[in-house]
Amino acid sequence: MSGQKNIMEFGHVPVLPRQTVELLTGERQGNCRVIDCTLGCGGHSALILRKLPQAMLLGIDRDADALARAEKTLAFAEGRTKFVQSDFAALKSIAQTAGWEDGADMILLDLGVSSPQIDDPQRGFSFRYEGPLDMRMDKRSQLTASRVLNTYSEQELDRMFREYGEIRESRRLARAIAEERAKAPFEKTSEFARLCDSVLKRHLRKNAPPAPTLCFQALRIEVNDELGQLERALEDAVGLLKPGGRIAVISFHSLEDRIVKRFFQSMAETCKCPPGCPVCICGWKQKLEVLTRRPVTAEEAELRSNPRSACAKLRVAEKI
Repeated sequence: MSGQKNIMEFGHVPVLPRQTVELLTGERQGNCRVIDCTLGCGGHSALILRKLPQAMLLGIDRDADALARAEKTLAFAEGRTKFVQSDFAALKSIAQTAGWEDGADMILLDLGVSSPQIDDPQRGFSFRYEGPLDMRMDKRSQLTASRVLNTYSEQELDRMFREYGEIRESRRLARAIAEERAKAPFEKTSEFARLCDSVLKRHLRKNAPPAPTLCFQALRIEVNDELGQLERALEDAVGLLKPGGRIAVISFHSLEDRIVKRFFQSMAETCKCPPGCPVCICGWKQKLEVLTRRPVTAEEAELRSNPRSACAKLRVAEKI
């Protein structure tokens, strides 16, 4: 099943739908197990379950609203699906609890924030909408964006914006936040966006995105521990994959893509001995074969119909 009309039935357009399904499923047919670590609205999983009518799905998401949407999207596959609200960093224990400790044939991670999350002002993910500084993917979490801005030290804020936003003026921004919150705590997206504009706008490179873009990204990554979660999930995923099984990761910014690229490269190495070692003594065994030498990106037609796909990069590997 393919085509933009069918994808739109899911209520949210999954990025790189054809490429993801083709590369993840390969020539596989019959009974198989699929783990979608970031189920979202269920768009990718719906395409997979329609292509493979005997496949079973374990769908994970830490956003209860997303799981509710996905259950509706995947109602056609009733009896073939299990849903779990959790961080995907707990992938190994989730699989064990679900009775899938003997492994999976396909694992998908579609990182970042979904369109419904971005477009809901009450979630606070976007500076384009007035709303509370929340940014939690899991509403059960205690750490919100406002708590980070109002309680982190200048040094912690500097580190966060420098590492997760790659902002050159991170120290200047951290100092401005500390000065502003001494007058009144940060509560709204608009308050933080205005500060980002006032501090960073004149320092932006030509053709750079709006000043708050990378600031909001850094804050969201910190609130949700996105990079740490990704690193832990990748380790678990390799252990869970059956031989010949595949893992696909869609990332939306360079920090995520860098982690995935380096992890795949590390798992694809045939030896980890120091250069010049006359014989192999490391005992390392190659675990993955990388199927995408370069990340797969959106084609022109998808870019026109779904501008949010512009930043998406897909990498796929197969278990040895």
